[in-house]
Amino acid sequence: QVQLIESGGGLVQAGGSLRLSCAASGRTFGNSAMGWFRQAPGKERDFIAAISRSGITQYGDSVKGRVAISRDNAKNTMYLQMNSLKPEDPAVYYCAARVDANYAFTSAYPSGYAYWGPGPQVTVSS
Repeated sequence: QVQLIESGGGLVQAGGSLRLSCAASGRTFGNSAMGWFRQAPGKERDFIAAISRSGITQYGDSVKGRVAISRDNAKNTMYLQMNSLKPEDPAVYYCAARVDANYAFTSAYPSGYAYWGPGPQVTVSS
């Protein structure tokens, strides 16, 4: 079992930056592929970024060029740096994990992940 807890959400000014963290419990983080998704009211869960066990990254088209995903296996923590926030960015932001993933595995689909954090709300003010 893996527990994921996100932090760093809240109110951000348009054009500003945001750094989200996802802390994982247990000793499986190093064996896990990780991802970030977001979901706005009435919309489907949208892929933001993913990072494999080996550090391979993948980004969604809607945020490409504005985000960077990273991980620190020693701290069991994944990060999402998001810049130039736009009015369409407000949503609940979720981190996700796939334990015992292949070394180079990443996925842009929610079905690729078995564990999810509760998700902080991100709001953008104009």
